[in-house]
Amino acid sequence: MEGLGRAVLAEDAVRYRLFAAAGAGGEALLRRCAEAIVVRLAPLLSAYIWQRQPFRLRCVPARGDTPAHIGGTTLFGDNVEDEWFIVYLVREITREFPGLAARIDDNDGEFLLIEAADFLPKWLNPENSDNRVFFYKGELHIIPLSETDEQECDLSAASPTISQALTLLSSRSEEFLAAEPIRAAVNKRISGYPEKIQASFHRAHCYLPAGIVAVLRQRPSLVAPAVQAFYLRDPVDLRACRSFQTFPPDERVMTVVTFTKCLYAQLVQQKFVPDRRSGYTLPLPSHPQYKAYELGMKLAHGFEILCSKCSKVSPDSKRNVLSGPLWERFLSSLKEKHYFKGEMEGSAKYLELLHKAEDYFQQSVTKPESSVEVNPGDEILTLLQTTTIDLKELEREAACLPPEDDDSWLEITPDDLDQMLKEARNESPPSSNEEEQKYDLEAVAESMKAFVSKVSTHEGAEMPWSSDESHVTFDVDSFTKALDRILGADSEELDSDDLDEEQEFDFSDEDDEGLDAENQREDENISPNELIGSLKSYMNEMDRELAQTNVGKSFTTRKKGASSVNAATSQSAGPDSGAEETELTPVDVDMNLVANLLESYSAQSGLAGPTSNILQSMGVYLPENADRTGCNKGATG
Repeated sequence: MEGLGRAVLAEDAVRYRLFAAAGAGGEALLRRCAEAIVVRLAPLLSAYIWQRQPFRLRCVPARGDTPAHIGGTTLFGDNVEDEWFIVYLVREITREFPGLAARIDDNDGEFLLIEAADFLPKWLNPENSDNRVFFYKGELHIIPLSETDEQECDLSAASPTISQALTLLSSRSEEFLAAEPIRAAVNKRISGYPEKIQASFHRAHCYLPAGIVAVLRQRPSLVAPAVQAFYLRDPVDLRACRSFQTFPPDERVMTVVTFTKCLYAQLVQQKFVPDRRSGYTLPLPSHPQYKAYELGMKLAHGFEILCSKCSKVSPDSKRNVLSGPLWERFLSSLKEKHYFKGEMEGSAKYLELLHKAEDYFQQSVTKPESSVEVNPGDEILTLLQTTTIDLKELEREAACLPPEDDDSWLEITPDDLDQMLKEARNESPPSSNEEEQKYDLEAVAESMKAFVSKVSTHEGAEMPWSSDESHVTFDVDSFTKALDRILGADSEELDSDDLDEEQEFDFSDEDDEGLDAENQREDENISPNELIGSLKSYMNEMDRELAQTNVGKSFTTRKKGASSVNAATSQSAGPDSGAEETELTPVDVDMNLVANLLESYSAQSGLAGPTSNILQSMGVYLPENADRTGCNKGATG
């Protein structure tokens, strides 16, 4: 049911759609909104480096139950941060343009709800969540199931259409505001933008051909397709890297290249040895600039692969794109919004900002029907034909490069990983030794009891989040009446344990093939008191038999003074010495539970395991087993 009526999206794609909240905006209004949004986001997106595809808005006419809207689909590849950055953009668009309501989903469906899964209402599930989740006026809204048939749109039978949802949202948006924990979970995931953009970059020194340096000056975003081309290379691609017709290694200079952290990790973690015929040689690994040489060699292979796949599109295609009325309106809007920050036209800073604007315009603004889709290889060859390369100037700049960024973030220690997982769960475990010394083992037993007492379904077990869990109301009268209806009038004579034993006993009788119909009728006439007495005698007989075995020694029992001693003495005297008077000492359930948990936790040897996973999911953290290391050392010595 979940996939019906929903377009199939690629595994690494996110879809975003913005509708006129009133439902009657018209395509002309949507086009004006699209142009205004593009100008509004230009300062933010002109310097952004996308992993696969950029954030791009297109006007989409009405089709079926889907009204006209502006939106698009972006492939984010291996960098999931691109997807969440788009969530931030969509939220900010609805805040800046309050007449728009936005929906966003991916191949998993409502991934915003997945992020806030711990706080969702019980009625919300993948089957009925379609067309219910919207960003409106900068806040997340969830349209609930209808409570009565008199509502404007009956949503109880199935998910609403987008038009129905927009009508409800525009008239009663305050009622549909998502709960605070849900909004907080989503907002936490996209917190930090736009400052987070700079933190996602990594600047590294690379020893590159001068042509690539000049291309990256004009189009910094071309580093992404180049890294992807190298990262996803095949033997056919590497044939073009034997001779390097476009970027020979003769004229190389040191430069600083800006990557995203995802692109940098993909490039630096690849083990690759260049073909000897290519001319790209590497110094010894002990060389101080070995990493710069290696990164430059890999990046040059990516650019060469892109150029080998070019479709020979006319180099005038870029000029055609940047000479139409749409570009003129876009450039005029940027000047009105002070995008150039007062820089003099023709200055180096002005040209740098202009190149970024041209890059952004070609990626995000131009319409497929008005321009030829140019692949990265064609862009690179066009830039090489139209750009003057001053090798001496590049060498002078290489002499005073800024330091590259530290890449220690590539290495994550186990403690760092544990801290990241704890932060993702919004948990704050005890950190000081004093808190660990005061650790109360009763909390372990109580948490496990609460977990076991939870009612699970085919969808899984629920964790007892004591910190966020609301108080449970219990109507004793209603419960008693329901119990009477199930068990009959004499139900008060049975406790819960006797009831379980009775059910098990009756069930085993039903499976006995030797029981005839006459005995069944006689059993039906037995009174509850007689049945309970029979069950108790049956259980007492089992206790007497177990008392003569070693089963009880595997459990920790409660100490009851003289009674325990007498029981132990009677047990050691042999099977014939007062066995019928033997009283079994009650088992200490809590102590056995904690002992077994600690034994299982110790067997994990500091690694992840069932005990730590269950307890941590309930907010209970056991202290590290510091004695285990000492014991091991002592045993070794």
